[in-house]
Amino acid sequence: MMKPLWAPWRMEFITSERKPGSCVFCDLPNEKEDKKNLIVHRGEKVFVILNKFPYNLGHMMVVPFEHTCEFRALKTEQLLEMTQEAQRVIEVLSEVYRPEGFNMGMNLGQAAGAGIKDHLHLHVVPRWNGDTNFMPVIGETKGMPEHLQTCFDKCFEVYRRKTK
Repeated sequence: MMKPLWAPWRMEFITSERKPGSCVFCDLPNEKEDKKNLIVHRGEKVFVILNKFPYNLGHMMVVPFEHTCEFRALKTEQLLEMTQEAQRVIEVLSEVYRPEGFNMGMNLGQAAGAGIKDHLHLHVVPRWNGDTNFMPVIGETKGMPEHLQTCFDKCFEVYRRKTK
């Protein structure tokens, strides 16, 4: 039997106005306001950003700077840097929050569940045993034990140390 994933806090994302022709994953890095935009790290070909509408605290995404939705079109260098940064995200989150597991993946295309279908991105979501409870199901509320900016500050500091 399929179980529903309750994520009512994502309604802000779902109902947010999107400018035609714009892409959040292209626009945010161009603003050069990394803390405000939750960009934890900039690499050569990819950047790492905290999800503003997370499924769990510390939910990050590794995103190529190149605007593409075609995974098959990524160059070897992009794929290598994406996977290396995903490894580093796991290192950082392991140190900062000590999760007991991780979900990683991409939703390629709207039919696959991509909320931003035109710019691929790799999700890295920390998980803890028992991290789901009655709150999302009964109260349509997800407990986020820490503010996103606090999460950013912690992860940014550890990320910076690991990339020196």
